[in-house]
Amino acid sequence: MKIAIYQTYEELSAKVAAHVLELMAAYDQPLLCPASGDTPAGLYKAMADSCRGKQFDVAGWSIVGLDEWVGLNGTDEGSCRYSIDKELFQPLGIAENNICFFDGRSPDLPEECLRTERFIGTRNGIDVAILGVGMNGHIAMNEPGCAIDGRTQVVALHPVTKQVGQKYFTQPQVLEEGITLGMGTLQESRHIILMVSGKHKATIVRRMLEEPATNELPASLLLQHPSVTLFLDADAAICLLNKNLHGESADNRG
Repeated sequence: MKIAIYQTYEELSAKVAAHVLELMAAYDQPLLCPASGDTPAGLYKAMADSCRGKQFDVAGWSIVGLDEWVGLNGTDEGSCRYSIDKELFQPLGIAENNICFFDGRSPDLPEECLRTERFIGTRNGIDVAILGVGMNGHIAMNEPGCAIDGRTQVVALHPVTKQVGQKYFTQPQVLEEGITLGMGTLQESRHIILMVSGKHKATIVRRMLEEPATNELPASLLLQHPSVTLFLDADAAICLLNKNLHGESADNRG
């Protein structure tokens, strides 16, 4: 595992964007799995800026969605697809036939899970997964206590996720279940990027680095991946004893 710490969120976003583009460029037809949410928004803006600057070509890219609220899809403001459409897919001009994203309104959610696993399989696996870390240590909607080797599935949401998720909606939203790539599916990715920012995430960052890996803290399970980098801003890294706030630092644990 490598850890990279940067002073500001803006610098963090730019560095992660450069890393993602470098990794994706190594593949002719790469498959990207991007998280939605507040944390990667700056990263996606930096990627879009590079696209407008003709610094890379996304024509051969495919995208697989990470998760979605059950009962919502891209037509619903506040859904994962709605947000990532605005922040990434539309600015980059990703063709719809290159995108596989969960429809949380589907009457056949098990088929949504199978469809997504088939999409990943036909593209020889996920090349780069961009993931955030939840306040309770969840990854995507893999909540504390999740299956270590779980596949794409419908899950019951943790109370913390239900509460935090309200910030994406202008009106109170009933959030009971999610549909998500499982930990087993994600750990098969060739490269994993964990991106965390803000003082409110500092405690969970410390816990995932200092406590034993366990499915009660799903983010900790990814730290043993052969190609994982934990990208932090200074606020998220504030609890770390051996932090370096003036560039990059590497930690070879695991």
